[in-house]
Amino acid sequence: MRHNKKFNHLSRKSAHRDAMLANMTISLIMHKRIITTLAKAKALRMYAEPLINRTKDDTTASRRLVFQHLQNKEAVKELFSTVAAKVADRPGGYTRILKLGNRLGDNAKTCFIELVDFNEAMLEAKGQEKAAAKKSTRRSRKKAAAPAAEAPAAEEAPKTEE
Repeated sequence: MRHNKKFNHLSRKSAHRDAMLANMTISLIMHKRIITTLAKAKALRMYAEPLINRTKDDTTASRRLVFQHLQNKEAVKELFSTVAAKVADRPGGYTRILKLGNRLGDNAKTCFIELVDFNEAMLEAKGQEKAAAKKSTRRSRKKAAAPAAEAPAAEEAPKTEE
C-alpha cells in the first residue's frame, strides 16, 4: 500500500531523480528562470525551496548543507549572496510556476519556474496595480457619477426659460 507516499518519482530511480533535481536547482539559481515540464517543476519546487530557506541563516553549517545537495560552488555562492538578500524578508513561496501550454513532440504540459523576486516586469506590474487600487475607491465612483448626471439636467433647464 502507498500510505503517506505522495512524492512524484518522475519515472526515475532515486539517484537519477536526485541528480536531475540538483542540476535543475543549480540552473534555476544561476538563470533565475527555467522552462520544464509541469511535473518536474512541482518536484523542483519541493526540492529547491527548503534549500533557499536555508540561506536566511548564513552560517558555515547551512552553506555545507546546501553544498551537500547542490555540489556546485558557483551556485552556492550565488544563492547565499544575491538570492539570500532578496528573500530575507519573505516567509516562503520563493518560486513561481507559470504554465505555458503543451509541448509539440509529446504533448507534455510545459511551464516556467522562476524565482519570485527576480522577475522585474512582474514586480513593476504589481506596483502599478497597487497604485491604481489606491487611487480609485468604490465610494468615490458613486459620488462622481451622481453629480455628472445631474449637471446636464441643470444646465438645460435655464436655457429653456430664456
